[in-house]
Parts: sequence; C-alpha cells; structure tokens
Amino acid sequence: MSERVYTVIPAPRREAIRSMIKRGERVDGRKPEEFREISIEVGVAGNAEGSARVSLGHTKVIAGVKASLGQPFPDSPGAGVQVVHAELIPLASPIFEPGPPDENDIELARVIDRGLRSAPALKLEELVLIPGKQVWRIFVDIYPIDHDGNIIDASGLAAMAALLNAKIPKYTVTAEGTLLKTEEKTRLPIADIPVFVTLAKIGDAIVIDPSYEEELVMDARITFALTKDGHVCAIQKGGRGGFTVEELTRALEMAREAAPKVRAKLESLQA
Repeated sequence: MSERVYTVIPAPRREAIRSMIKRGERVDGRKPEEFREISIEVGVAGNAEGSARVSLGHTKVIAGVKASLGQPFPDSPGAGVQVVHAELIPLASPIFEPGPPDENDIELARVIDRGLRSAPALKLEELVLIPGKQVWRIFVDIYPIDHDGNIIDASGLAAMAALLNAKIPKYTVTAEGTLLKTEEKTRLPIADIPVFVTLAKIGDAIVIDPSYEEELVMDARITFALTKDGHVCAIQKGGRGGFTVEELTRALEMAREAAPKVRAKLESLQA
C-alpha cells in the first residue's frame, strides 16, 4: 500500500504502539503470531456466480465471481482465463481516494491474482470448452468495505471463498463443435486453496495480521501466499524498511504455522 498513511497517526500514539510491540505486547491484546477472528459468509451477492464477505477483526471485504464464455489468451489456448480486480473505495476508509484505480488498487489486485494463479487455485485447463476458441473467463472482483488493517489477507480469503462458492452453467459440445447449455450447474475446478499471510516489522519485532494502527507504525511488511503443502507461491514486500535474512526466515516460519488455521476457515466451505 502507499506510504501516505504514515501521516495519519499522531507521533505520541506511534511511539506508544512501538514501545508495546518491543515489550511483546499488542494494542488489541494479541500475541505476535496471532490472527484476529476470521468469519466468512458466502452467497452474499445474488447476481454473481459466487460471492463472499469476510471479516478479519474489523476489516471487512466482499468478493464476487463472474463467469463468461470467451476466447482464451493467444499464448494459452488450452487454459481458461482468470482476472482479478480490486477497488479501494472511500466507503472503506478516508485514506482511499475516489477516482480511477491507483497504485494501491493495482497492487492489491496483482498480489491476490499472483497468489491464486501460482498456487494454482483454479484448474484453468478444465475451464476449456473448445481449445483455442471457447473457454470460461473467471473474473474476481474485490471490494474492501471497512479497512482496519491487513486488507491483503482479508481480500485473499474473500477471493478464495467466492471461488469456492461459485457455480457455473454446464455445457456440452456437439460433434459439430456447437456449445449446448444444460440446466445443470457445476462448481469451479479447484486445484489448491492458497492463503495469504501478512507480517509487519515494527522495530525488531515481527507481528502477524497487522491492525490498521500497526500498519501506520510499521517499518515494512511482507506477504506470503502459501499452498496447502506449505510451499510459498507468491511474495509481496511493502513499506519503506527492509528485512534481514533472519527476520525473513522468522516471518516465514510464523506464516507457515498460521496458514493451516486460516485455511481451515476456507476448507469448511467445501463441506
């Protein structure tokens, strides 16, 4: 995210938060490796193929999945299309400005898209109806509606939950190569359930799932997208500061320990 948020928090409050972190304490009482409470509700948008609303503490994000038939990308004739879009609207926070997407919107969309694509979350090859001609094009739209920190992880959860919730019409292909739409609907082919885990460096400490106030005082942040088997499929660094090798190793260990608990929230949607 942009560094403009650094101008918001008063200096005394910033120093108080950093002092607490240094003592191993957090303003909301959590431990450094502890996520805020996660809740997921699916099917919240009737006009979408799939949708979800995620609450991560007081951070709230809605994601919707739309699907349409169309041509594949020229360099991937044997794969469906995945597109992620994110929009940070002023409704979610006064630090989000109205107007066309800026670098924050683009960064959020790219981080989520990269994690979903690299895992991969979708079996894109199973979204092909006629190779090179007709494939499913899956659009994931992300809208944070309340920003209290760590929008990346909340957006990743919402996007993945919406994909798990989505159903698309089932088509058959005739011998003449014509598509026939049936009355059936089918779930999207899911290959993996990646989760995003963001950590903030504040002084010499590293905390997971930073709150908004913690983001205001952090030196740097790192986001790992992790597959079910614990592999890192995407990384995004943010903030002005850097990480030492030891800090990155510690951050990754914390992310790997937290990821299964976060993923369990998504896996419960498959029941």
